[in-house]
Amino acid sequence: MAGYGENRVVVHGFGRQSDWRGRSGRAYGLVSENLERFAMTDADLYLIAKGNHVLWVGSTGELVADPMSRTRFRLALDCADRAYRLLTPGAAAERLTTIWDLEGAEPAQGMQAA
Repeated sequence: MAGYGENRVVVHGFGRQSDWRGRSGRAYGLVSENLERFAMTDADLYLIAKGNHVLWVGSTGELVADPMSRTRFRLALDCADRAYRLLTPGAAAERLTTIWDLEGAEPAQGMQAA
């Protein structure tokens, strides 16, 4: 499994990195995605937000398996102004915990790069 720093290499400057802090206080590295050309991959977790307010967190798995998640995703895309991809999605066993943590996340002001 690639570490946090190793995943930064995959970004190749296409998205701006943003640090967010989850409900638990855990820090997450997110990469901004172009909302107009937003396309999800199977393995990644995504956060869709309007400003600093998280509207939806999940992956293609949640969209396929959970009708409520699909509904929330559609509504989120209708009013969102930004989308992010999680740099290190973590183990599958931690996926639901990570989603829960990110649903209450906010940008980590002290961690933002200038």
